[in-house]
Amino acid sequence: MIKPNKKDLVFTFIFLVLSITLLIIPTGFERNIYYNAVGAKALVLSTNDSTVIQTGLFRQGEQRCRVRILSGEHRGYEGDAINLLSGSLKDDKMFSPGETAWTLVERDGNGSVIFINMIDHYRLAKEAFLAFLLIAALIAFSRLRGLRTILSFIFAFLLIWKILIPLTLKGYNPLLTSSSVLIVMTIFTLLLISGVNKRALSAILGSVSAIIITVVISRFATEYLGIHGSVLEQSESLLYSGFMDLDLTSLFSGVVILSAGGAIMDLSIDVSAAMWEVNEHAKNISRKELFRSGMEVGRAGVGTQCTTLLLAYMGSFLTVMMVYMAQSTPTLNILTGKSMGAEILQSVIGAFSLILVTPLTCAFASLIFKNEN
Repeated sequence: MIKPNKKDLVFTFIFLVLSITLLIIPTGFERNIYYNAVGAKALVLSTNDSTVIQTGLFRQGEQRCRVRILSGEHRGYEGDAINLLSGSLKDDKMFSPGETAWTLVERDGNGSVIFINMIDHYRLAKEAFLAFLLIAALIAFSRLRGLRTILSFIFAFLLIWKILIPLTLKGYNPLLTSSSVLIVMTIFTLLLISGVNKRALSAILGSVSAIIITVVISRFATEYLGIHGSVLEQSESLLYSGFMDLDLTSLFSGVVILSAGGAIMDLSIDVSAAMWEVNEHAKNISRKELFRSGMEVGRAGVGTQCTTLLLAYMGSFLTVMMVYMAQSTPTLNILTGKSMGAEILQSVIGAFSLILVTPLTCAFASLIFKNEN
């Protein structure tokens, strides 16, 4: 077990300060679009489904609910609420007495409640409980390193939410912004997880080099296959929301890079840590032999990581493939389609990044570990 040294503790403190800073800085998109309305948690007391029109699996119309507000300035208020149904299984929800819902309470100029809209089931408490279980399991299993893993997860989320998304919406190039954020995320995550040492340095140099090369390959491959960024879910909604100048194709390339980022970090630190252990237990090993040992570890990792990426990408595409099969769509039509092309592109680029990161990490590690200066 590697004990944290003073440098690790200092870096962890700096990391905490940066995370807190990210948490409090504004994104520039905090405007309130709901005037004279406030969100509130509510208990469903009773429901009336008489105006719900059921057609097969789909429901339309409205479900009327009697609710009691449980939070906010209207806590304790009881009133009628409306649950609008659009006929979409994905977006619609039905409530039952005793359930907790998240509502939007609309008020008049005097602050009196005039309308309550049922937004969705209230899941925050359950989500917090699942997050607590994960945190407890990580700390129990990895102790201090588990705590660092949690911090790196929070930092990665804040980087995406507070930096990547706002800058992209403000007109910065999505591909450059995504790759820059990923590089920063990679550096801080590897330093936090592995510590401030040569293992982390080797993994960082290998990962960053692989990311930079993958950015170029991703952009070229996107143009080569003619994939438009509109394949991303809800991407067209962004254009209709007033962001007509957003480069969706660059955004798609950035998503490809981000999707492969975790696997790049994972493989690079695995290779670097393995080479460090080999060097520590075989001080007389030559640089060439050390490089060769790292490549063997990397080759084994590439195989499983490529399969992991494929399963992750195709798992999100599974229902689409089921539709194709159910409709007896010709295989060639599927393979040449834009959606399938995007999934294939993500899988190929992810695999390329893993192939690149292994020799790069091995090269940097063999140079750094065998350099006494």
